[in-house]
Amino acid sequence: MKRSLGANTLAQPTPVWVIGSYDAAGKANMMTIAWGGICCSKPPCVTISLRKERHTYAAVMERKAFTVNIPSQLHTLEADYVGMVSGAAADKFAVTGLTPVKSELVDAPYVQEFPLVLECKLLQTVDLGAHTQFIGEIVDVKADEAILAPEGHIDPAKLSPIIYTPGASQYHALGELLGKAFNVGKAIGK
Repeated sequence: MKRSLGANTLAQPTPVWVIGSYDAAGKANMMTIAWGGICCSKPPCVTISLRKERHTYAAVMERKAFTVNIPSQLHTLEADYVGMVSGAAADKFAVTGLTPVKSELVDAPYVQEFPLVLECKLLQTVDLGAHTQFIGEIVDVKADEAILAPEGHIDPAKLSPIIYTPGASQYHALGELLGKAFNVGKAIGK
């Protein structure tokens, strides 16, 4: 039997993404989010949701660009910290020792130490209430060679991303491989 948990943000799991931006003064900043995902294939797009009072909100609105930086589990402490402290109050790159890299494609920095980066130009915003959804077109994906499978795709085991559990406010690791998508289901009905 299922128990009602009410209307809440309990979709499981959510990604731990660090959003890179430049503020009005040109200072590189980063902020951790969990409300984000792929939203379109052609053109390739992601969506992130930010509150208007966040330092990153004004930066993305002004620069019309952001990066999605996907940290590995090796950077759990840094990812958590940059989600707790405002870029208006601290230089998060200096405090964490992470390195901002100026994108050549969009007006936003990315995090050198994180193994996967999506460089995005802002396409549209949607006011949803407490959050504004930013839809960004992915203009490039940068991946460390170390996280690529021999076939060239991203190997999630090598990426070792962090996932977030809303409600419990916990970070987790990915689990085991269950099977090949668009293939394992063929066993039904045979």
